[in-house]
Amino acid sequence: MVSTPTRTRGKEPKDGKDKATPQGGRQPQGLRRHWRSFWESLEGRSKAPNSSTYYLILGCALALTAIGIMMVLSASSVEAISEGKSPYADAMKQAAFGVVGLIAMYIISRTNVDWMKKLSWWALGAVVVLLALVQVMGNSVNGNKNWIDIGGVTLQPSEMSKLVLCVWIAAVLARKQKLLNRWMHVIIPVVPGAGLVIGLVMLGNDLGTVIVIAAIAAAGLYFAGVPGRMLGIAGVVGVVGAILATVSSSNRMCRITSWLGTASASCTEQFDFDFQSTNGMYGLAQGSWTGLGLGQSRQKYNWLPEAHNDFIFAIIGEELGLVGTIVVLVLFAILGIAIFRVVVRQTDPFQRTLAGGIMVWLLGQASMNMAVVTQLLPVVGVPLPFISYGGSALIMSLCGVGVVLSLARGQLPPQQRPRFLPRRSPKPARKRT
Repeated sequence: MVSTPTRTRGKEPKDGKDKATPQGGRQPQGLRRHWRSFWESLEGRSKAPNSSTYYLILGCALALTAIGIMMVLSASSVEAISEGKSPYADAMKQAAFGVVGLIAMYIISRTNVDWMKKLSWWALGAVVVLLALVQVMGNSVNGNKNWIDIGGVTLQPSEMSKLVLCVWIAAVLARKQKLLNRWMHVIIPVVPGAGLVIGLVMLGNDLGTVIVIAAIAAAGLYFAGVPGRMLGIAGVVGVVGAILATVSSSNRMCRITSWLGTASASCTEQFDFDFQSTNGMYGLAQGSWTGLGLGQSRQKYNWLPEAHNDFIFAIIGEELGLVGTIVVLVLFAILGIAIFRVVVRQTDPFQRTLAGGIMVWLLGQASMNMAVVTQLLPVVGVPLPFISYGGSALIMSLCGVGVVLSLARGQLPPQQRPRFLPRRSPKPARKRT
């Protein structure tokens, strides 16, 4: 008598097809199963929240800030000497801004960020006023009018607008959570408010910041739960608006044609965007695998414009090589994964939308900057977060990290929340004799 073969319980079918579940569904197998397990491990939902996410965000922000101060010193020293300044001048200013940003980050991370809801409209109004003042009495640098001097301090309101818009959009959409399936409540007042900020920044010819702000607005709508069809229509309208804004400006058209290699002679003579992008690629090529050594860049000798600003990533590649650029990429990747875990674990609409907007702001801007340096995108003026020279950008980026740290800390049980200052143990009472 031949026994009938039976399938051992717990083993998967060899044909790779989905296995039936007790609920009548199909359990994914093969490639889909591996993709789902990878995505679940990326989100970290299968594990209980712990302080590792908090420390990953904090560690990456601190490491990127330290790398930024070091590279600003290296990239700006030669130009500072040629202008008769101290070679440490820009690095010391960047370090001072970093200290201010770290203090602000620490203070914000120790508070409940719900207090930002009450100030969101006031903050948006203040930013709009500052952006308007920039167009009246601001300073213009390399064709961009973004800076204003107030009491001897130079501010860049467009950098402040990024964090303010993250907070304002999250606060507005959180109040309308049950009404986001209606067009009117999705559009008003988010689209006019973000459009006003975008219009004022556009007047200063800062195309890169406009793209980042538009991405923040789109991220706010997405993480707030706006239906996909509305997001699709809004995306089409945004693309059409971007095309019209590009065609209407000779400067922007020259950026596109220079990137495509079809720039006219007038573009080359007036703007010459090829010079900057080409020298940035020269810097990356000269760095090879391990780089020329810290401080040994050749492109910073007035060959690469904005070496310590928008194109500092090229100096990193030249001096620290492919290894240095990969370290920066990995730090941003870890930062993005850690912030994403904070986002997916949020149940409060305001906090989820706020964290999602900050994630898209920091990671999107970093991706744009590195894509410009490697000629994957046309030349647009966006700094590399935490690393490029600029006080307003560094302080606002660290404040954004402080907000995410506060949200990550709030997801933990009280006994697991990180403490920077140890608690004092009570002194034992003296026994009376």
